[in-house]
Amino acid sequence: MIVTTTETVPGKEITGVLGISRGSTVRARNVGRDIFAGLKNLVGGEISAYTKLQAHARDQAMQRMVDDARAMGADAVVNVRLASSMVMQGASEILAYGTAVKLS
Repeated sequence: MIVTTTETVPGKEITGVLGISRGSTVRARNVGRDIFAGLKNLVGGEISAYTKLQAHARDQAMQRMVDDARAMGADAVVNVRLASSMVMQGASEILAYGTAVKLS
């Protein structure tokens, strides 16, 4: 499956648009990470536990988007975008979406 942020795939022709492909996940912080994050906030620097949590969430949302596109019979997902939003205090959603297409 080709996944790209561009509108086209170099060397390929889009022969059909199948629709919007999307995948999302909602992740919440945990108490252990929050305590460490609070301490890290005092001295500054990256909070690596949250960085890893967000990276895993992005990967999962992207994989769900690809699975959605595959279910539509797509060869690629173009114009891919990522968005995040806070669902509730301490929990955020990561959304991956793009246009599922057929290629020649």
